[in-house]
Amino acid sequence: MSFFFINCDKNQTLETITTAELKTLLSKKKIQLIDVRTPQEIKEGFIATAIFANYFEDDFAEKAIRKLDKDKPVYLICRSGNRSEKAALILKEKGYNVINVSGGYNQWKKEN
Repeated sequence: MSFFFINCDKNQTLETITTAELKTLLSKKKIQLIDVRTPQEIKEGFIATAIFANYFEDDFAEKAIRKLDKDKPVYLICRSGNRSEKAALILKEKGYNVINVSGGYNQWKKEN
């Protein structure tokens, strides 16, 4: 598993995995995967086991938190990886162990 750390703030680093690594994880065990895309984007395709929480909704964090187990890692995916990075930082501030999927669903579609 590779790790990429993003320097968003002096005190915040974010773990990141590739879509290939995500595929391996999904094949081995059930994970908490949050898809933060809009309903319109999800209509274009999605990962079957994903939980949906639209990042653009005002109550995004509250909706996501209701669906998550704080004791398990949370993987986040969006269209390209940027929005899920922002969503991951929000959940990280709330005490969740978050991992961003780089390349997002666009990369996932290319590889699968």
